[in-house]
Amino acid sequence: MRILIIEDEPAAARRIQKMTEELLPAAEIVGQLESIAESIAWLSNNNAPDLILLDIHLADGASFEIFQHCEVNTPIIFTTAYDQYALQAFKVNAVDYLLKPIKKEELQAALTKYQQHRMPTVDYKSLARAMQVESQEKRFLIRLGQQIKLVATHELAYAYTESKITFIVTKEGRRYPLDHSLEKLEEMLPSAIFFRINRQFIIGIHAIQEMHAYSKSRVKLILSPTVGFDTIVSTERSPFFKKWLESN
Repeated sequence: MRILIIEDEPAAARRIQKMTEELLPAAEIVGQLESIAESIAWLSNNNAPDLILLDIHLADGASFEIFQHCEVNTPIIFTTAYDQYALQAFKVNAVDYLLKPIKKEELQAALTKYQQHRMPTVDYKSLARAMQVESQEKRFLIRLGQQIKLVATHELAYAYTESKITFIVTKEGRRYPLDHSLEKLEEMLPSAIFFRINRQFIIGIHAIQEMHAYSKSRVKLILSPTVGFDTIVSTERSPFFKKWLESN
């Protein structure tokens, strides 16, 4: 088996190669590339490998750009730090991926899956186009007196209204007032990650620390960062909330 590794962090690339060689002693590592440009040149001038281990974020941009310049039909196992848009796209397209830091047993499972079942044919160009649209992450402009601050979607833990003002709270616990209404904010946030639990509150999936059954089929949530009042999923929203949890 001929395997190509595309990873811009030298230490991570060495670790992936070492683990791959230990798991597949007969495999040949045909290249260890660091950039989009280098990858395009290699794929254009060499026979296709049997498998590619590809990091999503390379030094010169998103690795999906490779597919705009090269016809790639080789099965790919993507490697990535947590990326909500990428993981959602991968699940939809049945693409295999590994979260960093990569564990040896997870790499072994992915390689075994490839060897035993092979991977489905994926239209990587279509996936790349979808990723380019989805990865345009929302940023919110916050005005604090004369200071202006940008807060990205991935920084948000939850949002709520209080005294007719919308506030967003970051994962670090910082609270900022927002010009948008909660209704508008709900439209702007990705529904796979954020859910409106009642008229007052939108929560992010990663802000949930604990869930407790509450009266009238409701659910009480314990969030991080902590909130100064109860966060309870309303009766009418509870069935949809449970479906949302299952989809994640």
